[in-house]
Amino acid sequence: MKILIFGASGLVGGNMLKYFKSLPDVEVVGTHFSYETPDTVPFNTLDLDAESNFDAHGFNPDVIINCGALTWVDYCEENIDESYTKTVVSTINTLKICNAVNAKYLYIGTDYVFDGEAGPYTEDAHPHPLNVYARHKQEAETLVFNTSKKNLSLRITNVYGDELRDKNFVARLMNLAKNGETQHLKLPFDQYATPVNAWDIARAAYLLLRDDKNGIYNIASTDFVNRVQLAQMVLNRFPEHQVTIEPISTEDLNPPAKRPLTGGLITAKFLSEYPDFQFDNVNSYLSRKLEEQAVS
Repeated sequence: MKILIFGASGLVGGNMLKYFKSLPDVEVVGTHFSYETPDTVPFNTLDLDAESNFDAHGFNPDVIINCGALTWVDYCEENIDESYTKTVVSTINTLKICNAVNAKYLYIGTDYVFDGEAGPYTEDAHPHPLNVYARHKQEAETLVFNTSKKNLSLRITNVYGDELRDKNFVARLMNLAKNGETQHLKLPFDQYATPVNAWDIARAAYLLLRDDKNGIYNIASTDFVNRVQLAQMVLNRFPEHQVTIEPISTEDLNPPAKRPLTGGLITAKFLSEYPDFQFDNVNSYLSRKLEEQAVS
């Protein structure tokens, strides 16, 4: 199976690239848009004719995975055109390549397509996005399935895991606590989600692609926590940390973009088809990271 990953220098794409490279039946290439890594090649998904672009047509992949999007939710709210371009237009352009080489397309979706009134959600729940980011993610996902019913979308949320830049919430908080940095964080106690390790997303994606699945699959672990609880799970591992948490309601935080409150995803569909799959959770991930640091 030949796989081309757009946006392979980020958290999800980077874990997919690393995992797929370890598999004997997969040939994989990962691209970067702006953040270059030693394992990625350049590709501007907003300019298919850019001279520096990797030869996607020549590679002739069986599968195209699009991990690229503008995911800074509040920034999207105030920069609508940029959000549309980096999330929807990039999907339109990569779908063009997908159609040209007759590949399957795997899209990375989000629980933000829901309004958070009745989560966690199954795949057949009716979307009702509350903000610009979510509307653009839903629009892009709809385009994916309007293009071909054989395509696939993995809906995820609150992703954590190993990442070159340590941009995800768990990694950033670990670094703050480990380095003894003084920080005061105002975190919402009323936003619930289902954190998932990016490595598990990669493992699940491979199984679904191997078995030629299509449609929408939720990928989530066993944790269902709010932002305060998630932070406490991390900080509890560092007794000497200098981070203080101020629990606050989303209404009082008043972010530029509305947030779904009771979000998160239910993985019953995926687990009914892969009952032996074992998801990681935040505590087991933290234990491994501390063990690795102790050895090093």
